[in-house]
Amino acid sequence: MPEPRNTERLRRYWDKHARSYDRQMRFFDRTLFAGSRVWVCSQASGDVLEVAIGTGLNLPHYPPGVRLTGIEWSPKMLAIARRRADELGRTADLREADAQALPFADASFDTVVCTLSLCAIPDDRRAVAEMVRVLKPGGRLLLLDHVPSTALPVRAIQRLVELVTVPLGGEHLLRRPLRHVQDVGLVIERQNRSKLGIVERLAAHKPAHTP
Repeated sequence: MPEPRNTERLRRYWDKHARSYDRQMRFFDRTLFAGSRVWVCSQASGDVLEVAIGTGLNLPHYPPGVRLTGIEWSPKMLAIARRRADELGRTADLREADAQALPFADASFDTVVCTLSLCAIPDDRRAVAEMVRVLKPGGRLLLLDHVPSTALPVRAIQRLVELVTVPLGGEHLLRRPLRHVQDVGLVIERQNRSKLGIVERLAAHKPAHTP
């Protein structure tokens, strides 16, 4: 687990940027991640947990019948997500919590969603393990994130950008969530990369019976 002092510093960072987050993401959602939120959320079903729900940008894209729970560690981002849910008429249990220690019992959810957040969660491996823990056997994990490019010159630029983004806001550009998902034994259903390999979308399920 990260040191509490660093966790609090990062929480303050995201609180500070909560009001400008949607504006910053508008460009990236149009260009880099176009269609990706729909791709992820349209596959969710049953009891759904969204980890690091942020300001709730995924809320419009969930099917009507899902029972949605969302957690976020930035209180100010969570407040925006709650307002967005109210405006959309979306019933959702939105609460403050840490992705690295989810406050739910084992096998609580049919679907777990996490988009564009494992890049900034301090211990991404632990967060993935927690998502799998709360998934029911046969349940689905749906992920979207930016990952190391398949183009060497672009990866070099990502590495340079990390020299600023990691110390400033804990945001990593070279993580690969797929590896953690494979390590915990989930079965990959669909996986694709786009935009010079920078964008990765992943659907996997938890085996109904573990060896």
